[in-house]
Amino acid sequence: MPSSNTEIYDQSLYMIHNRLFFRLFQVGNSLDRQCLNELGISPVHWAVLGALSRPQLTEAGMSFSDLTEYLGISRQSLDNVLKRLEREGSVERITSHQDKRAKNVALTPLGQQSWLELQEQFFQFYRQAMSGFAFDDLASLIHLLNKLNTGLKQIQIAQADDDTK
Repeated sequence: MPSSNTEIYDQSLYMIHNRLFFRLFQVGNSLDRQCLNELGISPVHWAVLGALSRPQLTEAGMSFSDLTEYLGISRQSLDNVLKRLEREGSVERITSHQDKRAKNVALTPLGQQSWLELQEQFFQFYRQAMSGFAFDDLASLIHLLNKLNTGLKQIQIAQADDDTK
């Protein structure tokens, strides 16, 4: 049993944090399931196409490393999705203009067309998922998720040094 107000506060904060991270886990799983069921693609597939379709990218695409950093996913996860997208003909790995030894990832004309054809479905997906939110709620949610993402990137849990045992 907590012996002070501080311990009660810490316990309550822990429970709220635990519930929040569990809800984020559930949302991620729901997004995964609904993307596959309704759109026929995974959220990572969707994100890769979206990242590569940005207007500021040229046909030179973007480096594999920059794409992993931008999407916040592991190299292995990205490589698996890219292999699938390459088999479909949606993306290609091309020689970088800056470094002839490096490969960039770019949308193919088929990939660009697929992205454009999915836009109406994405719009419906967004509209239905966010129907209970006011515009200000959405702006706040984006802000708060950005803050959480920044916090997650700063985590460095100290590991016990084996020499001190």
